[in-house]
Parts: sequence; C-alpha cells; structure tokens
Amino acid sequence: MDKNYKEYVDKISPKPTYAKNYVLAFIVGGIICVIGQAINDAYMNFGLDKLKAAGATSMTLIFIGALLTGIGIYDLLGKRAGAGSIIPITGFANSIVSPAMEYKREGYVLGVGANLFKVAGPVLVYGIGSSVLCGFIYYVINFFK
Repeated sequence: MDKNYKEYVDKISPKPTYAKNYVLAFIVGGIICVIGQAINDAYMNFGLDKLKAAGATSMTLIFIGALLTGIGIYDLLGKRAGAGSIIPITGFANSIVSPAMEYKREGYVLGVGANLFKVAGPVLVYGIGSSVLCGFIYYVINFFK
C-alpha cells in the first residue's frame, strides 16, 4: 500500500522548475548584493573608511531585511526567489524576525524573546562552534611549526 501511495503522490505532485528557480535565486541574490554594494559605496563617499563602511553596510542590510520582514514583503520575496533571498545577510535578519513576529501574541518575554533565535540560533551556535574548532586546529598546527 505504501508503494501505491508514493506512486500516487509522485503522479499528482507538481514538478519543480529547477532552471527557473536557479535563475530567480541568482537574479534576486545578485540584486540584493548590488544594493549592498551601493550602500557600502555611499557610506564610503560620506567619509567612512573601508572597515567602518562594511560594518555600517551590514547593519543597514540587517535593518532593511528586518523591516521588510516586519511589513510582510520579505516573505513574499522569499517565496519567489528561494535561496536568492536566504543567502545574503538580509536572510539572516529574516530568520531572526519571522519567528519573533509569529509568537508576538504570547508577549515580549515568552513570545518574542523565547522564539527570537529559533531559526537562527542553531546556525549561530554551530557556526561559532565550528569557527572555534577550526581556530584551535589552526593554532595547534602553527604551534608545532
């Protein structure tokens, strides 16, 4: 019975259009990066050095991603663009704000605060943990040279 059900589901499920998805992800991700570069150039034209402009650009893109998520635009973009909207830093902002908005009815502490890092938390934990491990390995290798 499981085999028949799987065949039925495969038969009626819509087939994804991979080429279209790849192109949309590439275009939207590219547009987000071009906007980020324009913001970075604007900060540098206002007199910030390269390092400070990069930090200000990151903060600005996170703010824009959070704002667009808050007003419901970023989720619509994500449905169409897929990975093109998830990979840039704006996707990080979306992954923080989305769960918080979903649970805002439950209050600021148990709703927003408890669910703020629901999606991004594991990414941050494993990202930071793997960077510490790689740094330790790098240190040990260079210590014995």
